Amino acid sequence: MFRVLDIILSLSGLILGMPVLLLITLIGVFDTGSPIFCQQRVGRNKQPFTLVKFRTMKVDTASVATHLADRASITAFGAFLRRTKLDELPQLWNVLIGDMSLVGPRPGLFNQAELTAARESLGIYDVRPGITGLAQVNQIDMSTPQLLAEWDHRMIQRLSLKHYFRYLLLTVIGQGAGDRVR
Repeated sequence: MFRVLDIILSLSGLILGMPVLLLITLIGVFDTGSPIFCQQRVGRNKQPFTLVKFRTMKVDTASVATHLADRASITAFGAFLRRTKLDELPQLWNVLIGDMSLVGPRPGLFNQAELTAARESLGIYDVRPGITGLAQVNQIDMSTPQLLAEWDHRMIQRLSLKHYFRYLLLTVIGQGAGDRVR
């Protein structure tokens, strides 16, 4: 049921959002020269997949978790994209092709050993990672790996159609602050 919703909603979002996607891409060309950011992330069953986002940091920024990144590396346009969560829009493609779900645990990086271990112990990798979820709308990010894994587990155990739409709605209206940046 969730996969069908993911396909319908992500395809609709990509089609209806095409003018916004194109505008952000164009502005991003002038902002960083490279508006699309691709990064290997840990997916379902710990399989790697390429996450697609709009670039919010300078091109030469090290590939680390957001909470470990330097605030000075975020561009002014990137800060706007993060604040409005528009940087996540390209992930609708990841959802459409089946790498991700709209709702699920945010995918971590392979170099986040503590988070990967905590999630593995709780069976988090049995499900597709998501764009948003319980932890995100409650401002719990990857800077607290064990806590994040516990909230991800709670979400997976209790996920219902009502929760699925609730997490999406809360994300769209701006609940949650996203990952902290130092």
